[in-house]
Amino acid sequence: MSYSREIEIMDTTLRDGEQTSGVSFVPQEKLMIARALLEDLNVDRIEVASARVSDGEKEAVSRICRWAEGAGFIDRVEVLGFVDDGTSLDWIQECGGKVINLLCKGSENHCRNQLKRTPEQHFEDVKRNIALAAERGIAVNVYLEDWSNGIKNSPYYVYAMIEALKDSGIKRFMLPDTLGILNPLELLLFMRKMVKKYPGLHFDFHAHNDYDLAISNVLAAVLGGCRGIHTAVNGLGERAGNAPLASVQAILKDQFNAHTNIDESKLNDVSRLVENYSGIPIPPNRPITGESVFTQVAGVHADGDNKAKLYYNDLLPERFGRKREYALGKNSGKANILRNLEELGLRLSAEQTKMVTQRIIELGDKKEVVTQEDLPYIVADVLNSAVEEELVVLESYMVSTAYGLQPHASVKLRINGEMYEDSASGSGQFDALMRAVKRIYREKLGRRFPHLSNYTVSIPPGGRTDALVQTCITWLWEEKIYRTRGLDADQTEAAIKATIKMLNIMESKLTQSGKGEARS
Repeated sequence: MSYSREIEIMDTTLRDGEQTSGVSFVPQEKLMIARALLEDLNVDRIEVASARVSDGEKEAVSRICRWAEGAGFIDRVEVLGFVDDGTSLDWIQECGGKVINLLCKGSENHCRNQLKRTPEQHFEDVKRNIALAAERGIAVNVYLEDWSNGIKNSPYYVYAMIEALKDSGIKRFMLPDTLGILNPLELLLFMRKMVKKYPGLHFDFHAHNDYDLAISNVLAAVLGGCRGIHTAVNGLGERAGNAPLASVQAILKDQFNAHTNIDESKLNDVSRLVENYSGIPIPPNRPITGESVFTQVAGVHADGDNKAKLYYNDLLPERFGRKREYALGKNSGKANILRNLEELGLRLSAEQTKMVTQRIIELGDKKEVVTQEDLPYIVADVLNSAVEEELVVLESYMVSTAYGLQPHASVKLRINGEMYEDSASGSGQFDALMRAVKRIYREKLGRRFPHLSNYTVSIPPGGRTDALVQTCITWLWEEKIYRTRGLDADQTEAAIKATIKMLNIMESKLTQSGKGEARS
C-alpha cells in the first residue's frame, strides 16, 4: 500500500529526548544538535526545551533562537509551554522564541484528577492562554496529553476539547500516546475517527515505545491520515523512548511512498553526534544507524552479492552515508575475504587466500570480529610466516601470575625435531617466558641467544576494544639486526609469535651455514 503524501517531521530530541534517564545537554551541545537537525537533516520542526525548567535551559533556547533567527529557521523552533496564564509565554518570548507547544490535558482523567478542573474550566483556561500568545505574536500548537487514554476511555471529552479549540487559531493538534499503551490496530481506528470528524485540522502523532510499538504506531497514524510525526534521534525519550528518526524516515519512504524533507545521507552523522553528546550508545543492531546493520557475516551472503546482489534490499547503506561491509571472523568464507581484499587493493593467489582465510577463522575463535583494518596485518603475518621453514615449533607453554609473586612460565619447544622443556620466573609474563626459552638455548643447546634490542606494540586503526595486537621486536644476532612481527588478540601471544619467528630465522641460517650444532 502506498501513499504519495507529504508528512511533516517534528523532532523532539532536545526536549523529550533529553528526558532520557541520565541525559543532559549543555547549551552549546543543544545548539550544535539543533543546527544539525535543521541545516543538515532538514527536519521540518524541532522542539528544543520545556519552558521554565532552568537558567541553563533558558540560555540554551536563547542561543538556538538567536542562531535560528539569523538563519531563517525561527518559525521551525518550538518550545513546550504550560497553561499558566502567560508565564511560559514570557519565558519563550524572552528567549526569542516564536512557537509554543501548549501542554493541555487530553483525557478527562488527567483534567479532573491532576488539574482539579472541570472540562469546561480547562477549555476556557486553554483558550485564554492561546489569546495571550496571539497578543505576543507567538504561534500555538497544542498537545493533548494522555490523548491515547482519553480517546479510549473518554472520547466525548476529546471531541469536546477539539470543538472548543478548533476555531482558536491553533496550527496543529498534537496527539501523544503518552504512556505508550496503544497498538497499531487501535491507533489506526482512533486516528481515522479524528481525521474523519475534523478533516480540516492538522494532526500530529507522538509515539512512545513502552510496548516496542512506536514504529508500528507511527505507520498506523500515517495510514489513519495524520499529517505530522514526532521523532527523536536514536529513539531517545522518556522511559522506553520515542520513535527513532532514522527508522521513521526509511519506513515512510520505502513502505508507504510518503514524502518528507529529510536528507537521508546525513542521518548517520547526526545519530553519531547525538550518541556522543548524550552518552547513550547506539545498539549495534539498531536499523539504519547501528554498527552491524550493513555488515554481512555469512560467507554465502558475500558470495550471493558478488554474483547478483542477492542479499540487497532497498536499505542501501549509501543512502544513509554508510557502506556495506563483509565481516571477517570464524564464519567468513572466501567470498568475504575477497571482498575485503578487493576494497583494500590487495591481491593474493588462491593458496595465499586460503592461508589468510584459515588464519582469520583461527583469530575469530579468539575475538568477536576481525575488522578490515586488521586485514593488512593478517596478510603480512601469514605471508611472512609462510617464508620460513618451521625448524622451531612452540609445542606448549603456560604462564601463571599471582598477587605478590613474580610471573612464572613453563615452555616446551621442538627444535630440529628434538623436544626441550624448561621454566623460569620473570618481571612480566613475556619476560618469564623469554627466560625459560633462553635457558633451553644456553644450558641445553649451548647456543648464544639473540639480544632483544627493541619492542613495540601497535593496534590496527579502527578504535575497537577487541582489536588485534601487532608486536614488533628488533633483535641483534651475530652483529646483524632482525625484525620480526607477531599478530594476535593477546599481546603476550603476539610477542611469543614474534620470538618464535626469530628463532626460526636463526636456526635456518645456522643450518645453511652448517653450524646447527655450533656452541657459543
